[in-house]
Amino acid sequence: FQVMISFIIATYYAAILAWALAYAWFSVDLAWGDDPAGFLFGEFLKASDEVTVGFDFVPGILAPLVIVWGLALAIIAFGVKRGLERANLIMIPLLVVMFGSLVVRAITLEGAADGLTAFFTPNWEALGDPQVWIAAYSQIFFSLSIAFGIMITYSSYLRRKANLTTTGLVVGFANSSFELLAGIGVFATLGFMASQAGVPLAELGSIKGIGLAFVAFPQILSTMPGGPVFGVLFFGSLALAGMTSLISILQVVSAAFQEKLGLTVRQAAVFIGGLAALISILLFSTTTAVPLLDTVDDYVNNVGIVLSAVVMCLLVGLVLRRLTELQGHLNARVGVTVGAWWKVLVAAVVPVVLGYMLISHAVDLITEGYGDYPTWFLTAFGWGSIALSVLAAVVFVVVPWRHSADDFVADALPELATTERRSA
Repeated sequence: FQVMISFIIATYYAAILAWALAYAWFSVDLAWGDDPAGFLFGEFLKASDEVTVGFDFVPGILAPLVIVWGLALAIIAFGVKRGLERANLIMIPLLVVMFGSLVVRAITLEGAADGLTAFFTPNWEALGDPQVWIAAYSQIFFSLSIAFGIMITYSSYLRRKANLTTTGLVVGFANSSFELLAGIGVFATLGFMASQAGVPLAELGSIKGIGLAFVAFPQILSTMPGGPVFGVLFFGSLALAGMTSLISILQVVSAAFQEKLGLTVRQAAVFIGGLAALISILLFSTTTAVPLLDTVDDYVNNVGIVLSAVVMCLLVGLVLRRLTELQGHLNARVGVTVGAWWKVLVAAVVPVVLGYMLISHAVDLITEGYGDYPTWFLTAFGWGSIALSVLAAVVFVVVPWRHSADDFVADALPELATTERRSA
């Protein structure tokens, strides 16, 4: 299920990276002019008014999308050490430098203080809205790569006696710290936008998603000093951050097929990654891509990933009853340990809270739909994505294993396997 979720996410996520890559180029001369919304949906995406699936390709999307997939598959094909590790050693520091420069520039803008005040002022009433919690969980699940296979895949490359709790805390704090940095940059910039428009910041609350990144920010860039440089930094950072996420998502799919079917790294990259690239190009480089992307993204993130988390907690905590064993693994090394409270959270609190929010959101989708899209479209591509993931899970269970876990790690990380044998 999680492998298919990752496969689906990769197909549309690459399209967003292609947009960011194109906009980094557009930033050089602020190509969107005085009408960023018209430029995005008209000149760039050439979005159709009809909600359907067509194959009228847009060259401006197709070209950067091919570049994104070519780079991602090349990294995956080189394997964990020579591909993923080397790519991240370059992209992560570069991302920090670029986005850090962006934030420094943002907090010096007129009105930035108002934006930061809004950012750090809590809205307690919003905590009573289940949709806020669904969105928050979906965001943290995606940013921390929880419940769609990435954590499981990457943890399989760790040494058997790795300090899991300390590593997990480092990952969590590093992720949250960077998100805090990003929030400072975004809200400082929105404060500037409100200042220039002469309106309260609260009136910009409806700006979100692609509207924030590809409409609001270009509008800001057109009015601020040094807009082109700021734009290249922003969209370049967006593309870099997205690329690191895309290759981690693809690694889930690649590793699963390597281990399950006995494929080599390059075979998985060519056949499985190539299939994802083909579907992505066919569906998301066309004039009808926007409604499809919006629908699949909502259902996969707010239903699929949350459902996966609930099922995992129930299976491990109540059906298989392996929490005590897992707690032993977590506490095997000296350092931060987890107590009985951890088992209560995993087996009871998390599935109950997530289950309630999942059911609430699913009922809303069934009774009210999503956006203004027709029912047949939501059924085919929204619920269809969830059904396809369930079907993939059933098929994956039936297909026999062609690789043992130890053999897979030995092939993926030969240096680690050698070290493990020496220490044994």
